Amino acid sequence: MMRTLLTVVTVIAISAAVPAQAPEPPLADTRLTVHTLLREDIFAGFLQNDLTRLARAEKNAEQLLASRPADRAAVLAWQGSMALTRAAIAHEANQPDAFRQLYRRSQDLFSEAMKLGPENVGVFAITGGSQLAVADRLPDEERKAAWELGYTAYQQLWKMQEQIIEKLPLHHKGEVLSGLAQTADRTGRNEEAVAQIERILTLLPDTPYATRARQWKDDPAARAKTRIACQTCHGPGTLVARLAEVGAANARGASAK
Repeated sequence: MMRTLLTVVTVIAISAAVPAQAPEPPLADTRLTVHTLLREDIFAGFLQNDLTRLARAEKNAEQLLASRPADRAAVLAWQGSMALTRAAIAHEANQPDAFRQLYRRSQDLFSEAMKLGPENVGVFAITGGSQLAVADRLPDEERKAAWELGYTAYQQLWKMQEQIIEKLPLHHKGEVLSGLAQTADRTGRNEEAVAQIERILTLLPDTPYATRARQWKDDPAARAKTRIACQTCHGPGTLVARLAEVGAANARGASAK
């Protein structure tokens, strides 16, 4: 159970350390989660505007919908994330018709994913993390709605992980707590944001999260200009690292025969 939670909570870690190049995801390898197979190409899309890798993720998501029906909710959430990224790009390119179409598609996909997976940690991690990453690139009305959806997603994520939060590794724990703080702040829930800042200072002392939380506490005006989330990277969760882990497991199995 803990391994599953660690795997899916990684999806909310929107790290700037996305590899410039990545291997072709081996979609047929069922030892790799749909998150591992899709995540880095999607991140390259919204962090680096790498539309080639974003297109690869879109194509791979369609294939995974067909080949992994049990993961449909999570894949739909990832498709929502990609549509939201496309919507932001269209808005920045002054293409209002394309923006509206893509934005509506993203909302429909997030909604369907949450209906299909009401207890799926990954769905809410993807939904919340996507709003956190892209919301400020949207027009005012949609930006407000995105932050509200992000807040809702992180609240649901917290309900599912509150009892184990202190057992999670720094990166996973930090991204959940910082997501709670940032979405509360961006939606005008100041008392909640302050409480989450204090929780970060208590549970994550001497970490990059605590450094930013201290800044937010000492200078509330800084909240509008800075992020408290995305303060660490998750190297073990990359596709290359997971492929190496799987390869090592295969080698150990072969030597034991």
